[in-house]
Amino acid sequence: MARIVVLGGTGYAGRHIVSEAVSRGHEVISVSRSEPSNPVPGAQNVQGSVLDLASLGDVFDGADAVVSSLSPRGDMENSVLDALGGVVDVLSGTQTRIGVVGGAGGSLIAPGGPRLFDQGFPEEYKHEAQVGIDSLALLEKTDDSLDWFFVHPAEVFGPWAEGERTGHYRDGGDVIVRDAEGKSYISGADFAVAVVDEIEQGNHHRERFTVGY
Repeated sequence: MARIVVLGGTGYAGRHIVSEAVSRGHEVISVSRSEPSNPVPGAQNVQGSVLDLASLGDVFDGADAVVSSLSPRGDMENSVLDALGGVVDVLSGTQTRIGVVGGAGGSLIAPGGPRLFDQGFPEEYKHEAQVGIDSLALLEKTDDSLDWFFVHPAEVFGPWAEGERTGHYRDGGDVIVRDAEGKSYISGADFAVAVVDEIEQGNHHRERFTVGY
């Protein structure tokens, strides 16, 4: 059993990760700014701001993994990188892994590039995609002692395309995953399966990977 802290645990990706980790018997702490309206049974809920790590008390103590599923929206629109940098500083020099949920924009469309972001990416999603790209760059600049992983979901991923849990997905390395018809999609539940699998199996150390069907 691992002790897993999920930052942004009430968001779309975060709640699925919390639920999947709890279902596998892990000790899960869900961190959010407000009390969850529909808490995941079996998870511990901690209220506080990642921009004020002191407000979270000793939540990181003894954690095997911290997963950041923070979304650059609302009052966090321009604050996710600062928050992630603070968490990285706290975890540096510890044995705790950090996983970061990114977006599809930074995925390569083919081995060697270019990125999806560079190929007519929708203007309304560019800010979020850029935050994900910058988050990966932040991790890549950290000291080698920090064990991290970064996960790109498929192109179609969100509450508007909830889907079901199948327990299956494909790992595309740094290339976006598409099915035989060219569609790039992953359900929220199966994205969470991939994240918790990575926590349990440790297949990616200081590298990113993409998931889809």
